[in-house]
Amino acid sequence: MFMTPALYVLEKALDTAALRQRVIAHNVANVNTPGYKRYDVTFEEKLGRALGLEESVALYRTNPAHLPATGLDLSPEIVQDNSTTMRQDGNNVDIDREMVDLAQNSLNFNFAAQQLNGRLAMLRYAINEGRR
Repeated sequence: MFMTPALYVLEKALDTAALRQRVIAHNVANVNTPGYKRYDVTFEEKLGRALGLEESVALYRTNPAHLPATGLDLSPEIVQDNSTTMRQDGNNVDIDREMVDLAQNSLNFNFAAQQLNGRLAMLRYAINEGRR
């Protein structure tokens, strides 16, 4: 009943941040493993297509304010980066990049959590004011 498109996107953003945190930790743990190829999480491209920020097939909407995510999968995906090699042993984990990704992921998670908290606070306010 209360699951609006905005709440759905925030839920997926938080899920993605939690998954990305685990993937980054896995990459850092394998920084010295010969032949290890780093993993990454893709989500932003799907979100951009769902929000109409990227070129995509237009879906019919009854209201222009509705999120055009009907039929689109906003689930994050884990992908392996096989395109690069950082060292002679085949490992492509760059610890500096992983630390930057970790900091960015932390900022994204905190932003999504604050947005979700604000939207839920509005719902709580509406529910509590209705009792008076």
